[in-house]
Amino acid sequence: MAETSLYQPVKAFLESLGLEAKGEICGCDVVALDQGERAALVVCELKMAFTLELVLQAVDRSAACDEVWLAVRASARGRGRENDSRAKKLCRLCGFGLLSVFANGRVEVIVEPVQWKPRPDNKRRSRIVDEFRKRRGDTAIGGSTRRPLMTAYRQQALACAAAMSITPARPRDLKIAHPDAPKILQNNVYGWFERVERGVYGLTDAGRAALALWADHLPAQIPSISASS
Repeated sequence: MAETSLYQPVKAFLESLGLEAKGEICGCDVVALDQGERAALVVCELKMAFTLELVLQAVDRSAACDEVWLAVRASARGRGRENDSRAKKLCRLCGFGLLSVFANGRVEVIVEPVQWKPRPDNKRRSRIVDEFRKRRGDTAIGGSTRRPLMTAYRQQALACAAAMSITPARPRDLKIAHPDAPKILQNNVYGWFERVERGVYGLTDAGRAALALWADHLPAQIPSISASS
Protein backbone atom coordinates (compact mmCIF):
# COMPACT_ATOMS: atom_id res chain seq x y z
CA MET A 1 0.00 0.00 0.00
CA ALA A 2 1.55 3.30 -1.11
CA GLU A 3 0.79 6.96 -0.47
CA THR A 4 -1.02 7.07 -3.79
CA SER A 5 -3.66 4.73 -2.30
CA LEU A 6 -4.67 7.57 0.03
CA TYR A 7 -5.29 10.02 -2.78
CA GLN A 8 -8.76 9.03 -4.00
CA PRO A 9 -10.32 8.76 -0.50
CA VAL A 10 -8.82 12.14 0.48
CA LYS A 11 -9.91 13.72 -2.81
CA ALA A 12 -13.46 12.42 -2.25
CA PHE A 13 -13.42 13.77 1.33
CA LEU A 14 -12.34 17.27 0.23
CA GLU A 15 -14.92 17.29 -2.56
CA SER A 16 -17.60 16.35 -0.03
CA LEU A 17 -16.76 19.69 1.62
CA GLY A 18 -17.66 21.49 -1.62
CA LEU A 19 -14.10 21.82 -2.92
CA GLU A 20 -12.55 20.84 -6.23
CA ALA A 21 -9.44 18.71 -5.62
CA LYS A 22 -6.47 17.82 -7.82
CA GLY A 23 -3.24 15.91 -7.20
CA GLU A 24 0.41 17.03 -7.33
CA ILE A 25 0.15 20.76 -7.79
CA CYS A 26 3.47 22.62 -7.33
CA GLY A 27 4.86 19.92 -5.07
CA CYS A 28 1.71 19.57 -2.92
CA ASP A 29 0.17 16.09 -2.77
CA VAL A 30 -3.42 17.35 -2.94
CA VAL A 31 -4.69 20.86 -3.64
CA ALA A 32 -8.32 21.90 -3.36
CA LEU A 33 -10.11 25.15 -4.16
CA ASP A 34 -13.60 26.38 -3.45
CA GLN A 35 -15.57 28.42 -5.96
CA GLY A 36 -15.74 31.66 -3.96
CA GLU A 37 -14.77 35.11 -5.22
CA ARG A 38 -11.41 34.77 -3.49
CA ALA A 39 -10.64 31.08 -3.85
CA ALA A 40 -9.93 29.37 -0.53
CA LEU A 41 -6.80 27.29 -1.03
CA VAL A 42 -6.58 23.97 0.85
CA VAL A 43 -3.50 21.72 0.80
CA CYS A 44 -3.32 18.14 2.03
CA GLU A 45 -0.10 16.14 2.42
CA LEU A 46 -0.18 12.34 2.34
CA LYS A 47 2.01 9.91 4.30
CA MET A 48 1.65 6.29 5.30
CA ALA A 49 2.32 7.24 8.94
CA PHE A 50 2.42 10.37 11.07
CA THR A 51 6.04 11.54 10.90
CA LEU A 52 8.10 14.62 11.56
CA GLU A 53 8.65 14.98 7.81
CA LEU A 54 4.87 15.18 7.31
CA VAL A 55 4.58 17.95 9.90
CA LEU A 56 7.51 19.83 8.37
CA GLN A 57 5.88 19.64 4.94
CA ALA A 58 2.68 21.05 6.43
CA VAL A 59 4.58 23.89 8.08
CA ASP A 60 6.20 24.71 4.75
CA ARG A 61 2.84 24.72 2.92
CA SER A 62 1.01 26.76 5.58
CA ALA A 63 2.32 30.15 4.41
CA ALA A 64 0.90 29.64 0.91
CA CYS A 65 -2.59 28.36 1.69
CA ASP A 66 -5.64 28.96 3.85
CA GLU A 67 -5.90 25.48 5.35
CA VAL A 68 -3.60 22.48 5.74
CA TRP A 69 -4.61 18.86 6.25
CA LEU A 70 -2.39 15.88 7.02
CA ALA A 71 -3.63 12.47 5.87
CA VAL A 72 -2.15 9.17 7.05
CA ARG A 73 -3.08 5.52 6.67
CA ALA A 74 -5.14 4.26 9.60
CA SER A 75 -2.91 2.06 11.75
CA ALA A 76 -3.89 -1.43 12.85
CA ARG A 77 -6.04 -1.38 15.98
CA GLY A 78 -5.66 2.40 16.23
CA ARG A 79 -2.22 2.21 17.82
CA GLY A 80 -0.42 4.52 15.42
CA ARG A 81 1.10 7.91 16.14
CA GLU A 82 -1.92 9.63 14.58
CA ASN A 83 -3.90 8.63 17.69
CA ASP A 84 -1.22 9.78 20.12
CA SER A 85 -2.63 12.65 22.19
CA ARG A 86 0.66 14.55 21.73
CA ALA A 87 0.40 14.33 17.93
CA LYS A 88 -3.17 15.60 18.09
CA LYS A 89 -2.10 18.46 20.33
CA LEU A 90 0.70 19.35 17.91
CA CYS A 91 -1.78 19.52 15.02
CA ARG A 92 -4.11 21.72 17.06
CA LEU A 93 -1.29 24.06 18.05
CA CYS A 94 -0.27 24.42 14.40
CA GLY A 95 -3.85 24.69 13.18
CA PHE A 96 -3.53 21.60 10.94
CA GLY A 97 -6.32 19.14 10.21
CA LEU A 98 -5.52 15.43 10.59
CA LEU A 99 -7.20 12.63 8.62
CA SER A 100 -7.00 8.86 9.07
CA VAL A 101 -7.61 6.86 5.87
CA PHE A 102 -8.80 3.26 6.18
CA ALA A 103 -8.18 0.43 3.70
CA ASN A 104 -11.85 0.45 2.66
CA GLY A 105 -11.61 4.13 1.69
CA ARG A 106 -13.30 5.54 4.77
CA VAL A 107 -11.81 8.82 5.98
CA GLU A 108 -12.00 9.80 9.64
CA VAL A 109 -11.36 13.34 10.87
CA ILE A 110 -9.10 13.12 13.90
CA VAL A 111 -8.34 16.85 14.27
CA GLU A 112 -10.16 19.79 12.73
CA PRO A 113 -7.94 22.49 11.14
CA VAL A 114 -8.67 25.12 13.76
CA GLN A 115 -5.85 26.77 15.66
CA TRP A 116 -6.03 26.10 19.36
CA LYS A 117 -4.36 27.39 22.50
CA PRO A 118 -4.05 24.92 25.39
CA ARG A 119 -5.53 25.86 28.74
CA PRO A 120 -2.73 26.82 31.17
CA ASP A 121 -1.90 24.00 33.58
CA ASN A 122 -1.08 26.08 36.64
CA LYS A 123 -0.80 23.07 38.93
CA ARG A 124 1.83 21.46 36.72
CA ARG A 125 3.64 24.78 36.32
CA SER A 126 3.76 25.23 40.11
CA ARG A 127 5.10 21.70 40.57
CA ILE A 128 7.94 22.36 38.10
CA VAL A 129 8.85 25.71 39.65
CA ASP A 130 8.69 24.24 43.18
CA GLU A 131 10.97 21.33 42.26
CA PHE A 132 13.45 23.73 40.61
CA ARG A 133 13.62 25.97 43.68
CA LYS A 134 13.90 23.14 46.20
CA ARG A 135 16.62 21.24 44.36
CA ARG A 136 20.08 22.17 45.59
CA GLY A 137 22.49 22.62 42.70
CA ASP A 138 22.23 21.11 39.21
CA THR A 139 22.09 17.43 40.15
CA ALA A 140 20.92 15.69 36.96
CA ILE A 141 22.29 15.73 33.42
CA GLY A 142 19.54 16.55 30.92
CA GLY A 143 18.52 13.45 28.97
CA SER A 144 19.52 11.00 31.73
CA THR A 145 17.37 7.87 31.87
CA ARG A 146 19.40 5.04 33.42
CA ARG A 147 20.11 6.37 36.91
CA PRO A 148 17.32 7.55 39.23
CA LEU A 149 17.01 11.33 39.24
CA MET A 150 18.37 13.31 42.15
CA THR A 151 15.15 15.13 42.95
CA ALA A 152 14.65 17.64 45.74
CA TYR A 153 12.80 14.96 47.72
CA ARG A 154 15.66 12.49 47.32
CA GLN A 155 18.11 15.18 48.41
CA GLN A 156 16.11 15.80 51.59
CA ALA A 157 15.77 12.07 52.29
CA LEU A 158 19.54 11.62 51.87
CA ALA A 159 20.19 14.54 54.21
CA CYS A 160 18.00 12.87 56.85
CA ALA A 161 19.75 9.54 56.30
CA ALA A 162 23.16 11.17 56.60
CA ALA A 163 22.16 12.81 59.87
CA MET A 164 21.10 9.37 61.16
CA SER A 165 24.16 7.49 59.90
CA ILE A 166 25.73 7.34 63.37
CA THR A 167 22.73 7.00 65.62
CA PRO A 168 18.94 6.66 65.33
CA ALA A 169 16.92 9.83 65.76
CA ARG A 170 13.50 11.22 66.42
CA PRO A 171 11.76 13.12 63.62
CA ARG A 172 11.31 16.16 65.85
CA ASP A 173 15.09 16.33 66.39
CA LEU A 174 15.79 16.11 62.66
CA LYS A 175 13.12 18.71 61.95
CA ILE A 176 15.35 21.50 63.23
CA ALA A 177 17.68 21.18 60.21
CA HIS A 178 15.26 19.36 57.89
CA PRO A 179 11.68 20.68 58.19
CA ASP A 180 10.18 17.83 56.13
CA ALA A 181 11.93 15.09 58.14
CA PRO A 182 8.80 13.79 59.95
CA LYS A 183 6.96 13.30 56.66
CA ILE A 184 10.00 11.75 54.97
CA LEU A 185 10.64 9.22 57.75
CA GLN A 186 7.00 8.26 58.17
CA ASN A 187 6.27 7.88 54.44
CA ASN A 188 9.57 6.04 53.89
CA VAL A 189 9.21 6.17 50.10
CA TYR A 190 12.60 4.55 49.40
CA GLY A 191 12.60 2.05 52.27
CA TRP A 192 15.63 3.70 53.89
CA PHE A 193 14.17 4.12 57.36
CA GLU A 194 12.69 1.88 60.03
CA ARG A 195 11.19 2.53 63.42
CA VAL A 196 13.48 1.05 66.09
CA GLU A 197 11.29 2.10 69.00
CA ARG A 198 8.36 4.39 69.58
CA GLY A 199 9.10 7.77 68.01
CA VAL A 200 12.68 6.79 67.06
CA TYR A 201 13.91 5.87 63.56
CA GLY A 202 17.07 4.27 62.28
CA LEU A 203 18.54 3.33 58.90
CA THR A 204 17.82 0.11 57.06
CA ASP A 205 20.45 -1.69 54.99
CA ALA A 206 18.91 0.01 51.94
CA GLY A 207 19.42 3.38 53.64
CA ARG A 208 23.10 2.70 54.28
CA ALA A 209 23.53 1.48 50.71
CA ALA A 210 21.92 4.70 49.48
CA LEU A 211 24.43 6.77 51.45
CA ALA A 212 27.25 4.92 49.67
CA LEU A 213 25.61 5.11 46.25
CA TRP A 214 24.83 8.82 46.51
CA ALA A 215 27.91 9.83 48.50
CA ASP A 216 28.77 12.61 46.08
CA HIS A 217 25.37 14.22 46.71
CA LEU A 218 25.53 14.26 50.52
CA PRO A 219 25.69 17.63 52.32
CA ALA A 220 29.22 18.90 52.83
CA GLN A 221 28.44 19.41 56.50
CA ILE A 222 25.99 17.14 58.28
CA PRO A 223 24.22 18.91 61.14
CA SER A 224 24.48 17.14 64.49
CA ILE A 225 21.27 15.92 66.08
CA SER A 226 20.32 17.80 69.20
CA ALA A 227 17.84 15.86 71.29
CA SER A 228 14.88 17.93 72.35
CA SER A 229 13.36 17.56 75.74
